[in-house]
Amino acid sequence: MLEFPSRQRPFPLLVTVVLVQVLLLAFQIKRENDVRLLRVWSVEVLTPLQRAGTWSIYTVRGGWRNYIDLRHTHAENEFLRAQVDKLQLRNRELESKSAEADRLAGLLNFKQSHTDVPMLVAQVIGASADLASRTIFINRGEHDHLRRNLPVITPDGVVGKIVEVLPGSAQVLLINDQNSGVGALFSETRTHGVVKGTSDPLLRLEYIANDEKVHAGELVVTSGEDKIFPKDLPVGTVTSVKQGNPFQVITVQPAARLDRLEDVIVLMTQQEVALKKPAEATEAPATETAAPPQQ
Repeated sequence: MLEFPSRQRPFPLLVTVVLVQVLLLAFQIKRENDVRLLRVWSVEVLTPLQRAGTWSIYTVRGGWRNYIDLRHTHAENEFLRAQVDKLQLRNRELESKSAEADRLAGLLNFKQSHTDVPMLVAQVIGASADLASRTIFINRGEHDHLRRNLPVITPDGVVGKIVEVLPGSAQVLLINDQNSGVGALFSETRTHGVVKGTSDPLLRLEYIANDEKVHAGELVVTSGEDKIFPKDLPVGTVTSVKQGNPFQVITVQPAARLDRLEDVIVLMTQQEVALKKPAEATEAPATETAAPPQQ
């Protein structure tokens, strides 16, 4: 018995035939500007894909470029930070050298301004480890003809006295030590007293009667009565005055920076030393130079 082919076409075949016909029509139909419809459809389909691809490429490229730039920026920042640290360290070194030069220049000017007074410049090499003691050690000793009770000063004022001498060094008792005492007087009224240490930064001026008029800021100098310090060396300035029993309670700020001692001057004699101000020290040579020659 003969079999006739089925009249029902498969659905996929039908869809394929329709699509082919549509494509043929699109290829044949032209729109404005002589552009085929198939090309228009192709462009419409491919354009979003091209845009997405372009956006992805630029995004990845931009992200990578930014990453590289950030790496370079980070490396540059680290380099600049290291340079800044080096410059800051160099600046501190220069400031330290400048301060040292100024300090040494001050000592040299002081020594040149008092050529008639025998003195010796010494460097501070240590300090006492006892918190209750205020002593320092200097790099001068018996080899430099030092002896006990020689006065130690700076261009600013009194520092202390030598209490022990070794072959190559000496120990200096500062005036703010609790066992220290300096004969003193007020530079204006010439009222005598005794400056004693308290183991604190400030000194104490004792034996000043309550009826004596004392004001803050008054200058206290050595009296020379202790037979150690020459007369009229700056000791300090009055910071506070209170009534006491039987004497006034007077605190004094030391003239010398006892907490920053690096170089000191040892006076090899007890003769009076008229401390000159920097202006006076510089004016004296100028006056001598300006003086006309004798005929």
